[in-house]
Amino acid sequence: MDLVLWRWSVGVQWASLAMIAVFFLVLERSLRLTELRAWAGAWFANLLALGLTVVYWNFGPEGATFRVVAAGYLGSKLAFAVLLIAGAWQLSRPGASRPGPAPYKVLGSIGLVTVLGLLVPNLPALGRVSNLLLGCVFIAGSLLLARRAPAVRWLAAGMALRAVLFFLVTAAFFVTDDLVSSTALRDLARSFESTHSFLDMGAEWLLALGCVLALSDRVSGELRQTNKDLLAAQEDLRRLVDRDALTGLANRRGLPDMFRRVQPDGALLLFFDLDDFKGLNDRYGHQAGDDCLKRFAQGLHECFRPGDGLVRYAGDEFLVVAQGLDPRSARERVERLRVRLGPGGGSPEVRFSVGLSVLAAGGQPDSALEAADRSMYEAKAARTA
Repeated sequence: MDLVLWRWSVGVQWASLAMIAVFFLVLERSLRLTELRAWAGAWFANLLALGLTVVYWNFGPEGATFRVVAAGYLGSKLAFAVLLIAGAWQLSRPGASRPGPAPYKVLGSIGLVTVLGLLVPNLPALGRVSNLLLGCVFIAGSLLLARRAPAVRWLAAGMALRAVLFFLVTAAFFVTDDLVSSTALRDLARSFESTHSFLDMGAEWLLALGCVLALSDRVSGELRQTNKDLLAAQEDLRRLVDRDALTGLANRRGLPDMFRRVQPDGALLLFFDLDDFKGLNDRYGHQAGDDCLKRFAQGLHECFRPGDGLVRYAGDEFLVVAQGLDPRSARERVERLRVRLGPGGGSPEVRFSVGLSVLAAGGQPDSALEAADRSMYEAKAARTA
């Protein structure tokens, strides 16, 4: 009865592992992640180990043939454990400059254990060796991953549970070897040996779930980072678009944001227009006109405060949005600008007209801008009168 139950549970486990292995293979082909390649290999190695178990129970190999099957089983189970841990390790530290164990060391360890499997004399010895070895490997992997990123901690918990089952099976093997005098305890151990495949299947589904959760956290983290980078790039592009290429000042596209910032408390607006700019272009050429615009923009930077909004409003029109600046101080800065841009130094004089208006706290920016524009034209008319 125990043998029939064991075979039935192994059949269920075979179907279960096949689904998990194919799932990770398809996932690896879709996402092309190195970690998934390791996990797909791990689950196929586990499937191979189960296949060797089925071979043993159906054909009952003995002697040298049994040792070959035992070596293959031991190597496959160790490969499952090591590749599972290696994939989780890579997943928890993507792009790390310090790599994990070299592949040849991992393969060498698996190969050594496989060769040692040839020394296993019988099935009970194989059960004790394999379960004890895998329990130790999974406990080590669980402790290693528990200190890594939160994404792999569910997987670490699944490994710890799997290790506990391995140790329980090891204990059951020792009990059934007549090392315990209690008949009831030996019967319980035999029943556990024949049915623990159900528990194994549950633990391995938990491992698969841990892998999926770890991958989900990794992918969502990358998506969050990509979205963050995209928003940063969008903001950089917006700032670039809102910036005048010639003078480096903000352009009219940046005005709405600037007004939104100052509107609650109000600000002083200074609207500048360069006098006879067309004549300067005609006399000295467009390069001289560009140099004039850049000199004026640099003069605004030097004569106004770092926090003031400086805008190239149109071709030869500029706007200063100065929060907390009174009109008297603003006129003093304007006069300082006139002196700086006056004749001398081999550069033509840059003459300009300026109009002032006050944007009241909570006021309408458009109305204040129109008032500054009218004030500028009145000042220009007075200068040319």
